[in-house]
Parts: sequence; structure tokens; C-alpha cells
Amino acid sequence: MPVYLGALTALSASGSTTASSEALARACGVGAAIVRRDLSLLDHTGRRGVGYDVSELAASIRRFLGIDRLRPVGIVGTGRLGTALAHYLSDPQHGFAVRAVFDSSAARIGQPVVDLAIRDIRTLPDTVRELSLELLVIAVPAAAAQSVVDAVVDTDIRGLLNFAPVPVRAPAGLEVRHVDLATELQVLSHFAQSAPEPSPVPAHASAPAHSSLGPLEAES
Repeated sequence: MPVYLGALTALSASGSTTASSEALARACGVGAAIVRRDLSLLDHTGRRGVGYDVSELAASIRRFLGIDRLRPVGIVGTGRLGTALAHYLSDPQHGFAVRAVFDSSAARIGQPVVDLAIRDIRTLPDTVRELSLELLVIAVPAAAAQSVVDAVVDTDIRGLLNFAPVPVRAPAGLEVRHVDLATELQVLSHFAQSAPEPSPVPAHASAPAHSSLGPLEAES
């Protein structure tokens, strides 16, 4: 669904008001039947011969993803990765509002990141309650990751995005997603080394389109 939402955002920016399942399929690199199957899960349906209303379908996907309002997020760890994530997620088009950033370093506490003063990590549970944070991004060294999870177990945090290169344990009801950039690159390297050599590009071929990646994806 996030991929469809990105495609719809691009279509809207280009001035399109409707989109067929075929157009969405081309934009997302999947089959039209898969698009229709996935979108059947939503509370919005297309019109035969017209397609989907771009703005209404985007709104429906946002409801499905739970980002039809800005969801309050906290980020733990303000090193290079945590700071980059704070800047990236501060764009409201992603559906989130970064309300607090935390660190354990005395040299960093009080310093600004995206107009927020870095808070002492020891205030994490109280701040979660104070600001009604719902999601937490963990961007700390491996040795500190589990202690972050343990600190918010008795709060209203319902989801953790863990960038630490180690699995963490969380109780039932606390959703955890793991993202290890080095591991993903290692997997990519494995497949890249066994991939066939690319065909030479003819001299008259047009230059490739510019990437539409956001700043964080480009840096990653």
C-alpha cells in the first residue's frame, strides 16, 4: 500500500485526477490484477471505464495505513542515522510528526535536531506519556537497543522501528519491525555478484530518468 500511495502522490503532483489499475501497475512495477486485488481491501472502489479517483484513493490508503492523521513519533539515538531519520520523517507527507528525540550522551542532550532539543534518554517513559507518542524509532548501538524497548513496555507505544543491528524482544501487542541496512546490502551484494552482466547501452539511447528517491533513501 505505501508503494501505491507514493505512485498516487506522484500522479497528483503531475495533475492527474484519475488513474486506472493499469496506470498504477506500470507506476509500481506490478501486474494490474495484483493492483485490483490489493485495492479491493480498501473502502474505495474504482469506476469502470474511469478508474480510481486519485485523491480519494490516496485518502483511503492513508486510512488503511493509519496515517490519515499525523502520528506522533519519537526517535531514540541522534547519531548520523538517527539525525537523518529525524529530518526525513519530519516531512508531514509521510504521515508522521516527530515530537521528541533522545540520546544518552551528555554532549548531545539539549542540542537541536529538527527544531527539537535532544532529551535525556532517562526521560523516555515520562516523555512518551507526556507527548502521547505512539511509535518509536530505535537508532542506537546494538548493546543499548533492548533497554530502549524495556523502557517503553508499560507505556502507550504500540510500534517500534528498530535500526539497531540486533533483534529485540517485545511483549505481545507491541509491534516491532527490524531494519538492518548492512544486512540488506549484504543480501543485495550476493544477488548482484551472480547477476548476468548488463547489456551495453547503445550510444543513441536516451539518458535515464532522474531518481525520485527521497533524501534518506538516496543516502542509504
